[in-house]
Amino acid sequence: MIITIGGLPGTGTTTIAKLISEKYNLNHVCAGFIFRDMAKEMGMGLQEFSKYAEENPNIDHEIDRKQVELAKEGNIVLEGRLATWMLKKNSVEPTISIWLRAPSMVRCERISERECEDINTALNKMINRENSEKKRYKELYDIDIDDLSIYDIIINSSAWNIEGVFSIIDMAIANKSK
Repeated sequence: MIITIGGLPGTGTTTIAKLISEKYNLNHVCAGFIFRDMAKEMGMGLQEFSKYAEENPNIDHEIDRKQVELAKEGNIVLEGRLATWMLKKNSVEPTISIWLRAPSMVRCERISERECEDINTALNKMINRENSEKKRYKELYDIDIDDLSIYDIIINSSAWNIEGVFSIIDMAIANKSK
């Protein structure tokens, strides 16, 4: 089974991906964690590393290569904004692909709480990060991250609590036609 889950920062992808991986005994690979680890290795914060990645396409290419390689082994939840795109571009079809969404301020509040930052700082960082990623994805892969047509399920994660979002996804996985 190969499950992809994506969404903008603060939509709950990591929380849901962990729940899916636990329930279905799947490996969980998060592109964001790989990106953060790379930033840490270079002694940079996320914003600084995002700007660095704009000038160094090998960063994104390496993350995406790793995701595709791991997905080919199967039994995985791949979490990342480009996970579904990368698999499809490499002729790997996910069992099910999910996109989580939520209004900007809901996402900002979640990020602010998670990162222990004030709302304005979190909002500024979130906007800068999203703009950087959108630019990189378009330039590197000609992908419009706002095009959600490739996903099987799109869920507004602000409309339900964590258990509700997971329940919808769990039902979809269980009832996905083979």
